[in-house]
Amino acid sequence: MPSSLRVLYAAGPGNVIGTYQHWSQQKDDPSQVSVTYSGQFFEVCRELNANAYVISSCRDKRTLRDGAFILEHRPIPFRKATGLLYHAGQIWYGLRLAITAVRFRADVAVVADGTTHWFMLSLLPRLGVQVIPSLHCVLWRKFLPMRKLEKTALRWGKRLFQRDCRAILAISDDIAEQVAMITHRQHRTISIFTPVYRREQFALLKPPDEARSPFRVLFAGRIEPEKGVFDLLDIAKQTRSLSPNIVFDLCGDGSALDALRQAAATAGLADSFICHGHCDQSAMRRRYEASHAVIVPTRTDFVEGFNKVVVEGVLAGRPVVTSAACPALSAVREAVVEVPPNDIAAYAEALVTLMGDRAFYQQKQQACLKLQDRFYDPKRGWAARLKTLLLTCKSQNYGASALQPEYRET
Repeated sequence: MPSSLRVLYAAGPGNVIGTYQHWSQQKDDPSQVSVTYSGQFFEVCRELNANAYVISSCRDKRTLRDGAFILEHRPIPFRKATGLLYHAGQIWYGLRLAITAVRFRADVAVVADGTTHWFMLSLLPRLGVQVIPSLHCVLWRKFLPMRKLEKTALRWGKRLFQRDCRAILAISDDIAEQVAMITHRQHRTISIFTPVYRREQFALLKPPDEARSPFRVLFAGRIEPEKGVFDLLDIAKQTRSLSPNIVFDLCGDGSALDALRQAAATAGLADSFICHGHCDQSAMRRRYEASHAVIVPTRTDFVEGFNKVVVEGVLAGRPVVTSAACPALSAVREAVVEVPPNDIAAYAEALVTLMGDRAFYQQKQQACLKLQDRFYDPKRGWAARLKTLLLTCKSQNYGASALQPEYRET
């Protein structure tokens, strides 16, 4: 690989400067349980001797230059707006991204979803920059019809997936299938990747307490209504009537944290519905060790990605209760108790069954053990897929042969 390869990476909203500072000291970012994508990107660039410009939409606006890396936190304007103002912010951000790519003389741009509308990236090939979209969320809410503007943006964006990108990275079959749907299965090669974890993160984790007194259920994620946290409170109310021995531990921060705590107190559940706030790696380890099961009650009105908590529950050897609203389900289905989306009663019944039926619990727990190795294998991860694509970016031209009638894992 020539040393002149220049890669622009639009990484999403994470603190890429913080992750870089940990990576430069040969450490993982302690704020995340999985190996971060930006950390993986830095490693690929080091291996390929590439120069990189990394842009995050993190609200902490700042820039860092260090050797072959330029890192910038560049917030997206009007990100919290609705309607036309939101779309104007997306378009403006896409234009600025294209200008940066040209000024940086980028050979290729790797762009995560949430950065700009996909149709804006079709500008880049016309400016001499190859594009690799990196899809971590479904393109639209799986169980709800698309909004009018959403449908229009995707209709305009399908050209990117059909012919204007070099290839597509996707984290789940659900996402790949949506790309296939909007392009009528005439799209660039889709390479499926999995999140990657360090085996030592879970290797010495204590097994679930056999006494099950109480039976502890763990939720980890943003405390937001669309993540199902108020549904979770309703689930706790129902399980209290079915079995008073179930305790819910919630780890995470968000705009609804105070309201959720107050609602739990009002419902008389403060002792069995505990909001711990943000938890770092060591705190999450303690919470996983104390837990018996993991719950992911994401609602259908949320554009979900590959919810890593589903995988982390499996790696911790804890059965997971979730629905098809989570694209991660298809990767670990054997270890999951699947319920219909948004069904409070079904979630409650699943937890009561896991608590009371030890044979069923052990069956799911054994399935967890069988599924774990794939998430410790870096060859299945984002970095390995990206490195393969970057190695071919300068040696292969676009052509009709690059179109694939079906997606596949490469």
